[in-house]
Amino acid sequence: MELWQLKQMQSLPLEAKISKSQQRIREWYEHWDGNVYVSFSGGKDSTVLLHLVRQLYPDVPAVFCDTGLEFPEIKEFVRQTERVETLRPNMNFRRVLETYGYPVVSKDVAECVEGAKKGQAHRLRRFDPNYKSMFNVSKWAFLLDAPFKISGICCAVMKKRPFRKYERETGRKPFLGMMASESKLRVQTWLKTGCNGFESKRPTSQPMSFWLEKDVWDYLRKFNVPYSSIYDMGYQRTGCIFCMFGCHLEPYPNRFQKLSQTHPKLYEYCMRDFDGGGSWSS
Repeated sequence: MELWQLKQMQSLPLEAKISKSQQRIREWYEHWDGNVYVSFSGGKDSTVLLHLVRQLYPDVPAVFCDTGLEFPEIKEFVRQTERVETLRPNMNFRRVLETYGYPVVSKDVAECVEGAKKGQAHRLRRFDPNYKSMFNVSKWAFLLDAPFKISGICCAVMKKRPFRKYERETGRKPFLGMMASESKLRVQTWLKTGCNGFESKRPTSQPMSFWLEKDVWDYLRKFNVPYSSIYDMGYQRTGCIFCMFGCHLEPYPNRFQKLSQTHPKLYEYCMRDFDGGGSWSS
């Protein structure tokens, strides 16, 4: 695929995007003889994805991974959604932090910090202010002296591994509600595979990958699709509550400042009482 093709598809009206996404969904479903599932987070993107898929195939299961770190509004919305299977990670948040480290700044920076502390030359080189690359992370060099472990593996342990296990046990292939507009990495993925990665190492379908955030909201409103009340509280990001990835890019109030207003008990737990142990409610 070419970048101009992605730009062209992103500029299409919503009706055309829906039609193209439905086509990708049918192709994926038929290729795998219906042995598919929707990866469902309870967020707005996967909510639209689930609605799209079930308009065509009502019996396709939704699969949610309960890490214990989701907003209570997300968990309530998931409970209200029909035919959702729930997975849980084998390792809770406390063990992840103790074993690997805390997710800080971004996955890339966290992996660099972790690797540099282990003496990996290619990671250390990227902290050199004179390193000639767009991947220079020297402004985060102070994290090398942080009094706690830092790692980018948290999501892999708590979310990806449970889904991979589910796929091995059931043979089902996932629909993912990811969009190329969310990151440069996702743009590169789309350029390699398009929407349906039939030949990928881990085959996945991303039938909304050429949508924009505005399309998601337009779809929810046009078809009156219920969504989690967390968005009506001003949140745009609804992932794990205590994750710090991307927080430095957020305008005031950032996710933690907002948390202090909307969920004061969660905020107090995170900032003062948090010991990394499992679900905040435990």
